[in-house]
Amino acid sequence: MPKKELKHIAVAGNIGAGKTSLSGMLAKHYNWEVHYEDADNNPYLEDFYHDMQRWSFNLQIYFLNSRFQQVLQIRNGDKVIIQDRTIYEDAKIFAPNLYEMSLMEKRDFTNYQRLFENMTQHIDAPDLLIYLRANVSTLVDHINKRGRDYEGNMSLEYLKKLNERYENWIDGYSHGKLLIINVDDIDFIKKTEDFASIIDLIDAQLFGLFE
Repeated sequence: MPKKELKHIAVAGNIGAGKTSLSGMLAKHYNWEVHYEDADNNPYLEDFYHDMQRWSFNLQIYFLNSRFQQVLQIRNGDKVIIQDRTIYEDAKIFAPNLYEMSLMEKRDFTNYQRLFENMTQHIDAPDLLIYLRANVSTLVDHINKRGRDYEGNMSLEYLKKLNERYENWIDGYSHGKLLIINVDDIDFIKKTEDFASIIDLIDAQLFGLFE
């Protein structure tokens, strides 16, 4: 049997877990190309944090479409891509959470789920999913340090509910290889030994992955 080609690594985790930072650092280390979450250019994000109920559906559709385009590019390209957040998080974490919190109408949520189901028929799961696990206090600390004005309106209850959904999703994740990294007690940005330990874990997962 021919070896499967490594093409898609993804970093998952709650808001403030460190996905973007780690994705960039891993891309540099392994000479991969990184696809970041489109947060800075997202035309709905700031409005969403000021009025979640009004803009929830618009925001989730934007992210879903953006992530779907990324996955298609990865599949059709010839480079190894590391992706900052996955399409599964949009559909399994954020949209259901908004619906449960009555921040998205039932008809919008149903429409969203049907669209996601149609999209996933045309995509493959990541070759390796790296999940950054963090408690709410760690997330808040990271969010405060990066100082995005629109994130100042985010509630602790919102982060807590997202964390619960992440844990449930990861507990049942069965699409492929999974690596869980607890970031509460490490600082992979400032401490080279912490980043090196992550590299060792990733190397262990990738070694023999495509034999």
